[in-house]
Amino acid sequence: MKTFVLGGGCFWCLDALYQKTRGVTEVVSGYTGGHTRHPDYDSVCSGMTGHAEVVAVSFDETVIPEDVILDMFFVSHDPTTLNRQGYDVGTQYRSVMYYQDAEQQALFEDAIARNQENWKNPIVTEVSRLPDFHVAEDWHQNYYAKHPEQGYCQVIINPKLSKARKYYSQWLAA
Repeated sequence: MKTFVLGGGCFWCLDALYQKTRGVTEVVSGYTGGHTRHPDYDSVCSGMTGHAEVVAVSFDETVIPEDVILDMFFVSHDPTTLNRQGYDVGTQYRSVMYYQDAEQQALFEDAIARNQENWKNPIVTEVSRLPDFHVAEDWHQNYYAKHPEQGYCQVIINPKLSKARKYYSQWLAA
């Protein structure tokens, strides 16, 4: 089992994608990368904590290759916009990959290089050592599955899932 900690805007989007991915065993929404000891949703949304909304994606690499997990990350958001994903603006929505060791760091840097050819503008995804990971409030966990009819899910998440399905249908549940 491996775990990648990734941030690509609102954590609900990445959570929705990876919850549907074959070989993924757990997705935990959370906060990391900031200076506040006990962040919560309201404080992180203020943009004053330095934390990013992220997901910890645990997966079985004998079922799904780590490159597929990372390439799905680059399809699921725009890694060329600094501190912004659509209407979500601020450092809490930055594109970021948090590594746990030198092997993950190299893997993440290779994924950026590999995916750059798919983007006209330079990828600005931050690659940083993983500091403390703070689990988000319970109501954020598996948000899309619990609220598929919610406006944000319909307008923002569904198109991202459709885009990911276009390239990775063999890995995604219906």
